[in-house]
Amino acid sequence: MKRIALVDAARGMAVMLMIAYHFSFDLNYFGVIHHDFNHEAFWLTSRAIIVSLFLTLVGISLVLASSQDAMQFWRRQGKLFLAALIVTFGSWMMFPESYIYFGILHFIFLASLIGRFLVDRPNASLISGILVIATGLSYSNPFFDRPYMQWIGLMTHKPYTEDYVPLFPWLGVVLIGIFVGNFLFAKHKPSRIYRNNPQLKFSSFLGRHSLLIYLVHQPLLIGMLYLVLKLA
Repeated sequence: MKRIALVDAARGMAVMLMIAYHFSFDLNYFGVIHHDFNHEAFWLTSRAIIVSLFLTLVGISLVLASSQDAMQFWRRQGKLFLAALIVTFGSWMMFPESYIYFGILHFIFLASLIGRFLVDRPNASLISGILVIATGLSYSNPFFDRPYMQWIGLMTHKPYTEDYVPLFPWLGVVLIGIFVGNFLFAKHKPSRIYRNNPQLKFSSFLGRHSLLIYLVHQPLLIGMLYLVLKLA
């Protein structure tokens, strides 16, 4: 698959926003600032924007990668699965009471499996995406509060975990991303979107290595803050 600088740059922008959000979260964790990340509108909105950007790009990327053979797809899925396990184990070590059991990487792994069946059905993806989002935002049932059902969403309360990205409503964002990817790239691919724009070089670099950055940035930020505060 030929890389598209604009898509990589958009993902890189999401990476930068994510790092800024997590740096603020870590400052709060160490008591440098004092905010309620679970209830304050600014932080809830910020997280929703960042996750939405990432997941829209997941849908677009599924369209761009649809020409790849099955082996390439499953190799990527294997990397995601391993990375999700690393996140679960690492968060369990640091936050045993609120470890991540279905965060964004777990979600992307499952959403990619579902979305692969709809990459060439943009209208169905759009309609399904809207319905999934509407259902996820408007419907809840105590049945889905059970621990083994929480990955679906539709819970009556947010579970106690450091990161939670359930299928409802977030799968809808990926499905809409599939529609957007088809609209932008499936039939006509302007050559200008393939160029390496120097102004996008740094952001594109981050976007090409987003999975690795996701895995290492929090340990680095936490370690750095710990040392700085210890020596202060």
